[in-house]
Amino acid sequence: MTSGAGGTGREVHLVDATYELFRAHHAPRPPVRGRGGVVLSGVAGLVETLLALLRDEGATHVGCATDRVIRSFRNELYPGYKTEAGVPPELLAQFPIAERAIEALGLVLWPMVELEADDALATAAHRLAGNPAVERILICSPDKDLAQCVRAARVVLRDRRRNLTYDDAGVRAKWGVAPVSIPDWLALVGDAADGYPGLPGWGARSAALVLAHYGSLEAIPLRAGDWNVPVRNAAGLAAVLRERLDEALLYRELARLRTDAPLLVDGDPEPLRWTGAPRDRWLAFCEETGLTRLAGRPHRWRPD
Repeated sequence: MTSGAGGTGREVHLVDATYELFRAHHAPRPPVRGRGGVVLSGVAGLVETLLALLRDEGATHVGCATDRVIRSFRNELYPGYKTEAGVPPELLAQFPIAERAIEALGLVLWPMVELEADDALATAAHRLAGNPAVERILICSPDKDLAQCVRAARVVLRDRRRNLTYDDAGVRAKWGVAPVSIPDWLALVGDAADGYPGLPGWGARSAALVLAHYGSLEAIPLRAGDWNVPVRNAAGLAAVLRERLDEALLYRELARLRTDAPLLVDGDPEPLRWTGAPRDRWLAFCEETGLTRLAGRPHRWRPD
C-alpha cells in the first residue's frame, strides 16, 4: 500500500463514477442547486473530482463507469441484493444528469444496466492489462469488491479520498487475503452495502486466516480436524461452512466481478485519451442544468 499517484502517458485511470456521485451528494456541505432549485450536489461534486483527477493528478487516459440503474442481474440470483430502496429520490434523479456531465467533459462513459459499474471497471482493467504498453491501471474507488482486480503493482486500487494505492501486497495487508480470494472472503463475511450477509460466525479475521492458507471456499476442508491453520472455534466455523456451502458459493457468485461487460474498449488505451472538454457542449450542459458556476472550471479545452 502506498500513498500518492503520479500520472504518465502509459497510465489508465478507471473511475467508479457512481461512488463519486454518492459521495458528493452526501458530503456535509450546503446543497448545490441547479435550474429550478433541483439539487445537483452529486453532479457538481462528480465534475469537480473528475477535473481534479485530470488537472492535479495528471490523468491522461480515463474511463468512467456508472450504474444507469441500481438493480442488475445479481438481483435475479439473490432477492436480497441491493436495490434503489433507501436511495434519496433527489440522488436517483441525478444519475442521468451525471452521465451527461461525464460525456460533456469529453470523457469516455460506460453506463451499465444489466451489469454494474464495478463489472465495467473489471472488464476494462482485464482487457487493458493484456497490453504491455500500458504501464499501470488505477481503478479509482475504495470499494473492496474491486480489490479482486488487483494484479501485482500493475493493476491497482486507488482510494483518492485517502490518497492510498493498493497493489497486491497492499490488498493482502488490508484484507488479509490475496486479490483473487476477495470474492471468497466476501462470501464468508458478507457485504452489507450489497445486501448479502455472509455465513454466521465467520468474521473478517477468521475468514482471512483460513483463506490465506487455502485460497478458495472449495479448498477449505469441511472438517475442522483437517485444518492446518489455528483459528478460534474452528469446529463451529467448519460446521457452518459444511452446512451452508451452497449459500457461500452463491454469495461468492454475487461478489465476483464480470470481465465480459459490453464495452467499446479493447487493449488499446488511446480511445480513453482525454484531449480536453468540448467547449460548446460543456457550456450548453452548464446552461441547461443551471450549473453555470462550473462553466469555466475545465482547465483544458478540446481543439476545434
